[in-house]
Amino acid sequence: MATIVMERIGHLFINLQQVRQVPRMLREAVPSMPGTLRDSEVPPFFRDKNIHAGYRPPDQGWRYYFLSLFQRHNETVNVWTHLLGALVVLTKSAELSETVDFAGDVHAWPLLILLISSFAYLAFSTVAHLLSARSEFHHHAFFFLDYVGVALYQYGSAVVHFYYAVEKDFSWLPRGAFMPVAAALGWLSCLGCCYGKYHDRRLHPWVRKVGQVVPCALAYAWDTSPVFHRIYSCLPSCGRDPAVPFHCGQVAFFLSSSFFFTQPLPECCFPGRCDFLGQSHQLFHVLLALCTLSQIHASHLDYLGRRPLYTQLHGDGQGPVFFMGLFVALGLATALTALYMTWKVSRQIGQRDKVK
Repeated sequence: MATIVMERIGHLFINLQQVRQVPRMLREAVPSMPGTLRDSEVPPFFRDKNIHAGYRPPDQGWRYYFLSLFQRHNETVNVWTHLLGALVVLTKSAELSETVDFAGDVHAWPLLILLISSFAYLAFSTVAHLLSARSEFHHHAFFFLDYVGVALYQYGSAVVHFYYAVEKDFSWLPRGAFMPVAAALGWLSCLGCCYGKYHDRRLHPWVRKVGQVVPCALAYAWDTSPVFHRIYSCLPSCGRDPAVPFHCGQVAFFLSSSFFFTQPLPECCFPGRCDFLGQSHQLFHVLLALCTLSQIHASHLDYLGRRPLYTQLHGDGQGPVFFMGLFVALGLATALTALYMTWKVSRQIGQRDKVK
């Protein structure tokens, strides 16, 4: 008996020794992270007005930027807001796939396009805010990718609004023109955002904002016009339609997010106080994610509750096939635009290095 007791005590001592080694093993597995820097210590293209500290040092290894997901810096909240949003959309997609036949029902394809485009813009935004601090080249390249996601999401919004939310009397233009125009405006938004980012430090801030905001505003007005028309048409009895409150919610969330995208509040009132939390872009992220979730729910309700109407309006299902083709074409066009602008950035940096 004494021998057995001594053996167990010995095993316990060994286990305690192993537990004591855990902190050292973690330090070896995850090396110490470089500290963050002030705005004066990083190149100008990394700096955000009124954000004075919390910048990650450039020219580190990729491992550092991936691990900075768990570090406190001025992009942490921007990364996590859209990362969590992407995971929620992914979970929602898995949940819907249990009841919606995305493969066999072409009338479900517009909803599928919205889910894919929503996940894409949230995931691309996460990558951009997480990895763009590595260098000037990567800063531009990853945000160009972000703008591809924006264009895809605009198109995804347009297709569910036009297919599910549209009313019978929405006939102020030929139906065949709506989605091609939406695709063209999505590409124009991507181009305008990329161009504004490329000339970030050579254009006056308001000129850059106009180049980015105006195409996106035009796209939003066009893509959401069926929803505006539907809300207006159902007044004052909108409460009878279960999807309309969620459509109203997505409009309210989007307009609120647009305000914080264009206005640097509250950091302009408290320079240096919002380096980690409270930036306008963080509020923009949260409100836009809420807009997306409200939009997905509204579109799902429309898919379920308005089938007789949209099958009557859009025929035998050839429309969704065309819309999916346009979606793929837009993805290719915006990807090529982003690659071209990335090449221009690389060439510009190379010429500047030669001069030095």
